[in-house]
Amino acid sequence: MMLQTPIPLPETADTRLAETPRDWLARYGGDSPVLLVCPEALSARHDRFRHGFPGEVTYAVKANPDPGVIGQLAAGGMRGFDVASPAEMTLLRGLCPKAVLHYHNPVRSRAEIRAGIAAGVASWSVDDMGELDKLSACGVAPGTEVAVRVKLPVAGAAYDFGTKFGAAPDLALALLTRATALGLRVSMTFHVGTQCADPDAWTAYMAACDGLARAAAVRLARLNVGGGFPSGRDGAEPELAPIFAAIGRAHAAFDGAPALVCEPGRALVADAMVYAVPIKARRGAALYLADGTYGGLSECPSIGVPRVDLIAHDHRAPEATMPFTLFGPTCDSLDRLPGQTCLPGCAQEGDWLLFRSAGAYLVGVTTCFNGYGTYEKGLVSRLWTDPARPLG
Repeated sequence: MMLQTPIPLPETADTRLAETPRDWLARYGGDSPVLLVCPEALSARHDRFRHGFPGEVTYAVKANPDPGVIGQLAAGGMRGFDVASPAEMTLLRGLCPKAVLHYHNPVRSRAEIRAGIAAGVASWSVDDMGELDKLSACGVAPGTEVAVRVKLPVAGAAYDFGTKFGAAPDLALALLTRATALGLRVSMTFHVGTQCADPDAWTAYMAACDGLARAAAVRLARLNVGGGFPSGRDGAEPELAPIFAAIGRAHAAFDGAPALVCEPGRALVADAMVYAVPIKARRGAALYLADGTYGGLSECPSIGVPRVDLIAHDHRAPEATMPFTLFGPTCDSLDRLPGQTCLPGCAQEGDWLLFRSAGAYLVGVTTCFNGYGTYEKGLVSRLWTDPARPLG
């Protein structure tokens, strides 16, 4: 099942390991953006979840479907993966034939359901009565695990997943009752929303799931607390221990505590990579970059710009910071990062900007609009995590 090799690189990449991003860029002669990968950081974050979360840890493949990421997590003991499409199922079956697949995208066509059955999906989520009946009609067998996905008006995340997915409590109660009547193995799941740092969000959701299970007179097989765990986009290590502790306390208060599972994506992979983007030109307080919102920086308009560090190409002394407007390379004037980003005032053409937490939602999301969006990959042995120090 397990792949033993670290994250693979394209044949054109410099596969020599450098100590830091600065070291890697110092020997790089190109001007394409570079995704710098630290396998040690990925292993360390996986270990934090494995030893800190009070249950089973699975991986949400959508965050980064790179085969090397999946292989490294599998080599580190990951057995379960959250898949959202037949294409992701095919990817996992090719890499890890014995992996346990959780199909928790709750809206599926009948063809997708049949593909999931053929791929041996172990768990399905539902948030709509029609979707539950569709599963049954397409041949999902009695005894199969189905997790009812509930949503609540809980704050604390960068944006709310409940606007698209999740059943309100009354509907969730009806789904629990209906799934039980169909002879399915009933579980519950939720998603607090992306980049959520508030432990109380998990506590509120878990208490609601406990209450709904009691009201439906069902004993849950499992409780999947989803993803949403924060990454260190500000450059600091995310506070995961308080969240794990809150989940443990809420689980202990459960009536007939179900098995616990989580499915982080961003929080596992984001901080294992940084994205190095060269400055193409400076015009006053505006910097024009070699990539932007149509490429590897596509998340910035929705959840903001992460911490950015400057590496000067000629090692000049840094100056006091000032606010810059950052533009991408395409012909679209919308290709602009939100707000302004404070950087050393000496920033100029040929320098590099290093964007933190680049391991999530860059691979698999980047487009090639206007011919941009391609990037190299490189390996580094460490990334700084102290916010008082620059990367590399």
